[in-house]
Parts: sequence; C-alpha cells; structure tokens
Amino acid sequence: LGSLGISAGVDDPKKRDKKLRAEISNGRLAMVAIIGMFFQDGLTGSAWGDWALYDASPLRSLKSDPGFNTLPEWDRPKNGFEGLVGDQPPLGLWDPLGFSKDRSVETFKRRREVELKHGRVSMFATIGYIVPEYFKWPGYLSTSLDLKFADVPNGLKALSVVPLAGIAQFFAFIGFLELSYNKSYGEPGNYGKGLFGLGSLGISAGVDDPKKRDKKLRAEISNGRLAMVAIIGMFFQDGLTGSAWGDWALYDASPLRSLK
Repeated sequence: LGSLGISAGVDDPKKRDKKLRAEISNGRLAMVAIIGMFFQDGLTGSAWGDWALYDASPLRSLKSDPGFNTLPEWDRPKNGFEGLVGDQPPLGLWDPLGFSKDRSVETFKRRREVELKHGRVSMFATIGYIVPEYFKWPGYLSTSLDLKFADVPNGLKALSVVPLAGIAQFFAFIGFLELSYNKSYGEPGNYGKGLFGLGSLGISAGVDDPKKRDKKLRAEISNGRLAMVAIIGMFFQDGLTGSAWGDWALYDASPLRSLK
C-alpha cells in the first residue's frame, strides 16, 4: 500500500513477526496448490480436475479391469471388483499398482483376506501398546524366572524380557488358529464366528441386517488399515527413541527434530 502513498507498516514486533510467518506459510501452500491445479488442468482440461475427462487416470476406480462374469456369488458387484467392501470414497477401488488386473477372483480374495488379518492383528497391537501404560496384570508371568507382569517393559523392549517359551506359545496359538480352528466360509475374513468372534464363546453374534453388516465390515477394514499405519509408526518411534510414544528428546540425531 506504500505505492499508493498509504502508510501500512507494522511497528509492533510480535504482530510483524506473525504476519511475516503467515505470509511465507501461505506462500508455500499456494506453491503446492498451483502445481496441483496445473497438473489437473493439463491432464483433464479443467482447472478443477474433472477426472471424467481423463479415462486413463491411475487414480480412478478400475471399472473395466476384472471380468464381471468370473466373479463368485459371495458378493457380485456391478463392475468387476468395484463396489466390494473395502472401497473407499472418493477413489473407490484404489489399485495404483494394478494387482487386480489379472482378473483372478481367488487371488483377489486371498489378498483381501490377508489385508483383513493384518488389520485385525494391527488393531490388537496398537491397543497392546496403549493398555500396558495404564494397566498390567498382577502376579507372575514366569514363576521359574521370578518375572512379574509389572516387570515387563512396554513396546519392543518386551521382546528382550519375555521368555522364549512364552514367545513360542504365541506362535503355537497363532498356528492353531490359522491351520486348525479358523475355517473359511468363502467370504474373505469370515470364519463363521460372528461379530468380534463371539461365536467361539457360544454367543450368537451374527448381524443379519444387510445394511448394518455392510457398515460394520467397512468400518473394520478402514480401522484395520489405519491400525496398520499406526503400528508401523509406533514401531518406528520405539526403535529410534526407545519409547513407545516417541520421546524425541532421547534421539538427538533425528532429522525430524527442530534444527536448533
């Protein structure tokens, strides 16, 4: 405004500092935004990115990839694999690496089942990081080693304390579930145990309402995906800092710390 003869200086040091920081932050955001606009405009012919004008976009749902007629009756969608539980708006079936292009129903089901299992394990794992911070079982984990539950540290450090026999029991129990107890019912992740696996306790926990069932299945896979990202972050922080919650004060060499 000084070009127009209007006095517009900011004399207050704190206000001036705040405005300068806001300017550079907004400028950085604008640089990213305009590149995104150029990219969308160049690909779609629309500054706002009308992907309907760009059929070859790898970000669009794969409506024409898998063969519709080869799909089983367990959940036949409208177009190939699109429309199944696990599709997330706005991308729908997001498969940028093209794993589903082989149109193999069995391969798709196997990958979805593996995804569900990893998600379920990760949800337990994230809870397993949080709960011991507030509660640990009383008594002994191993009487022969005089090891109490309270003596077991949280996070990755627990691996150096828990007896090998205890770790072996974990693997034996998981092997029993995988190889003997859980029997597939044709639908990925469905072992006939009902909601939360309560059928294993003799409790009827099936969800008969199609809409409620669909909502719960979509919530499970979404939460599982989030948990997989979360547990990797916890492992990363725990490994770098020695703390399950990532105390960066314990890791001076971290490139993520402020450059003091």
